[in-house]
Amino acid sequence: MHLLLHLIGRLVAVVAVCLSIAVAWVMIDAHHAIDADAAATAERVGQRLESLYWQKLLWRDGMSREMLLPISDWQTLTIASVVSPGNCVTFDSPGEAPRQLCSQIEALGPPAPRLFAAAFDLLFGPPTPVRRPLTVRDWNAGFIVAAAAPEAALRLAWRQVSVVTGVAAAMAAAIAVFAAMTIGHALIPARAIIDGLRRLQQGDLGWRLPGFRTAEFNLIARAVNELSAALARTNAARTALTARLFQVQEEERRSLARDLHDEFGQCLTATAALAASIEAGASPTRADLADDARAIARIQRQMMENLRSALVRLRSQDVEEIGLEASLRQLVGDYNMRAAAGAVFRLNVIGELAALPKQVAIDVYRIAQECLTNAVRHGSPTEVALSVECATVGAGTIALTVEDDGGGDAVCVDPRHGHGILGIRERVAARGGSMSIGKAARGLRLSAVMPLMGPGPAQALHGAGP
Repeated sequence: MHLLLHLIGRLVAVVAVCLSIAVAWVMIDAHHAIDADAAATAERVGQRLESLYWQKLLWRDGMSREMLLPISDWQTLTIASVVSPGNCVTFDSPGEAPRQLCSQIEALGPPAPRLFAAAFDLLFGPPTPVRRPLTVRDWNAGFIVAAAAPEAALRLAWRQVSVVTGVAAAMAAAIAVFAAMTIGHALIPARAIIDGLRRLQQGDLGWRLPGFRTAEFNLIARAVNELSAALARTNAARTALTARLFQVQEEERRSLARDLHDEFGQCLTATAALAASIEAGASPTRADLADDARAIARIQRQMMENLRSALVRLRSQDVEEIGLEASLRQLVGDYNMRAAAGAVFRLNVIGELAALPKQVAIDVYRIAQECLTNAVRHGSPTEVALSVECATVGAGTIALTVEDDGGGDAVCVDPRHGHGILGIRERVAARGGSMSIGKAARGLRLSAVMPLMGPGPAQALHGAGP
């Protein structure tokens, strides 16, 4: 879930809780206001009737008070004017049936919804009536009972709740909008940090985050920049170590090739000469001895062929002696000689390869050698095309492409696994280049691009300093 939506959700939840508290408070206040209004109505009506009662008593000059009660005069406009809207007043006099006077309820607002009416009745119940004597001087004069009509109480409460709820909802919506805008603006640095981390993931180790005005984001930016710098130093050290390992590997290969050629080559040559001598000196009666000598000669030729093939894979001094282009043509010719029937290896060279730095030429040769080996080992191609293009514009680059029709699937090739692909990737990365594996017309295409002046061991170690 997005942080912005999460924060807005929390804000909406807080606003909803506050709005619920406000509605509850308004309902309680409306209930108290209804009771207070009924008490005020009873007080006002009582004062008017009490005044009328004593006026009649004085006019009658102390006559019997049984007929002084203002029964016929109390339901007048004067009395009705002091009754609050929605309230009913009942005059309960001795010996007479109670009479009731109610004011209109339409002025209190529209009817309340059923759900609100049910909740209000459940919480507060019916309105509480207020009962007071007509006069405290004569308890036999009667009583006045005032109470809000249930419908009037609901209308009054609903009017107040709806007004407060509407205002609060409008304010909550406005707060949510402005808060979302403010939070979104405050989270802009987070997007910049995420974009930067993605660039860092893609290998752009020279990228740095700018400073932010927010202290928390500024600390994150500083930590990310330090991580990027540490990764750059680690990558430079790894590149230097890889380049040095490849140099050591080439030296070991030269030493091994020299030993194989000098020791095993001479031994195999001597073995062939000895087998030929045995075959020539065998008497006609020892045909078995001649056969054994010929078998030894066949094994010697097979071993010599295997040794020659191993020397071709091990030796790189041909690149230094005859140049990269001639070495590549020799490599392709050797594969054409040893390939299965119908398989053709082709070489296409674009540009001048003679002026390449020695280590770049060796890396290109080793990459081409490994690509051709993989094409034969992991597929059954009928045609393998090797293309090398050298561009000297600017700093200069060299691009190598190997395409086959062996029907492989690029999706199934994992560049992180397999010694061959991993070795190619490491060589390309050590030169500061890039490698890609894609789909060809009928097989796979491996492409590698390297700068002619890529980081060598000394440069990489210099860039890996603390």
